[in-house]
Order: sequence, then C-alpha cells, then structure tokens
Amino acid sequence: MRVGLLQLRSSDNPAQNLVRTTDLIRDAVSDGAEFILTPEVTNCVSFDRKHQADILCDEAADPTLAGLREAAKTRGIWLLIGSLALKSGDSDGRFVNRSFLIGPDGGIRARYDKIHMFDVTVSETETYRESSGYRAGEAAVVADTGFARIGMTICYDVRFPYLYRHLAQEGASILTVPSAFSPVTGAAHWETLLRARAIETGSFVLAPAQSGTHDVTSGRARKTWGHSLVVGPWGDVHLDAGTDEGAYVVEIDLKDVVRARRRISSLSQGVDLRG
Repeated sequence: MRVGLLQLRSSDNPAQNLVRTTDLIRDAVSDGAEFILTPEVTNCVSFDRKHQADILCDEAADPTLAGLREAAKTRGIWLLIGSLALKSGDSDGRFVNRSFLIGPDGGIRARYDKIHMFDVTVSETETYRESSGYRAGEAAVVADTGFARIGMTICYDVRFPYLYRHLAQEGASILTVPSAFSPVTGAAHWETLLRARAIETGSFVLAPAQSGTHDVTSGRARKTWGHSLVVGPWGDVHLDAGTDEGAYVVEIDLKDVVRARRRISSLSQGVDLRG
C-alpha cells in the first residue's frame, strides 16, 4: 500500500495551517496515498500558553478536526491526524495533545492522548515542561483499519520501548510516531530511536514530523528537526524526508511484518521483571 507522510511547518495560526494541510493531503492523494499521516500539533505550534488559551478549542468545536475529517471523507482515505492541541475542560486550564485516526467516511475511529510528557532540560538554554500546559493521557491505543492494526503514539513516547512492545503484542503492525522533535535531540536520537522501535517489534514505524522555524504571532519561535521517516520492520529506512515541507509518499509491503517476526520472534519471548 502507499502511505503519505506530511511534513509541516505549522504556525500558531490554526486556520492557516488547515489550508496548508489540506493542500498537502490533495498532493499525497494525487500520488496514490491511501493512508496519510500528519505531524504532532498539526493545528498550532506555539510556546505561548495565553495565545493557545485564546485560539484553541475543545474537540467538539475544533475547526481543524472538522476540516480534516471532511478532507478524509472527500478523498476517501484513512487519515492519522498526528495530534491536535485542544482544550481539555480541566479546571487547571491544561490542554490535551490528542491524535485521531479518521476513516474514509470521515468518522473518528480512534483517539489517543499523549502519555509521556516532554519534561526535559536539553541544555542550559533549551528547556521544555510539556506537563505544565498539557494533561497526560493514561491509555495505550490500538485501532483497526482493515488493512492493519495501528498502534498510536506521539513524539516523546518513542523513548519508552515498553509502550511499543505492548502495542505490537496487541496486534499492531504499524506504529505511528507523529512528532515535533527538537533539533538537538533530533540530530542525536531521532533515527536511532525510530529504527530501534521498529526492530524490537518487527513493525512498520511511520513518523511524520514538523520541520524548520515556525512562524508565530506571539512568544518565541520554535524550531523542529524534520526528517519524517518510514522505517521497515527489519530496521531499514524507506523514507527520510529531509527538512522541506511537503507530502512524501512511499510504498510499503505489510507482508514484511510477518517475515520479520518469523525471523526474530522476540515479541513472544522475554522475561517479565516487574514482579
């Protein structure tokens, strides 16, 4: 099947980002993509919590979600909205970082809230505290599509291999890792982590990414690594999108998952050390 990864440079203007995303969906469909994936925070990249509070919506009212559901229905494709920043309704004002799997009828087939918050000190000048603005999810999600079972994750989750082993043991043959990776950690760890998750589980890993310096109307601009990747279940890189925005389409053979897991059956092996 042909999968399309959208590499975006989303701004802090959701309406503007929706236009760009739907244009790239059209391009991916024109190149034969049947399953299209967008990056983390497709609707809004911003460090400014006040700006987010002013312009973000809850799920029911979010125009990006509505627009992308309509795009999937119009084009008759499966769409993984990597994630949207949404209001949660929590009393502390925190948002949710939520991924959506959309069917060809435009229906929401699955939701996943990012479990692992990006609370790190990359350097003396680069610190992130995602948990200060976002509520962590609590549940792993595997969704059926008819062509494959999809294990849904987001960005920083990729550093926690037990999640991916669980998803694969629950039947996922495709693992999605939509991201907005830091350039520093991206250069050091991005490809290595994604290839490791693919090899450990014998799964395809599809990782659409934000890329470049993001335009903002308030606050400081964020920079992201790019290099959207498609990694096969043997750890081979089928696609590295570099740093340019665009729709990148590649053919994958899901029979490769069966072949890899037959060769190395680690999912059915191992010792539970928790007890």
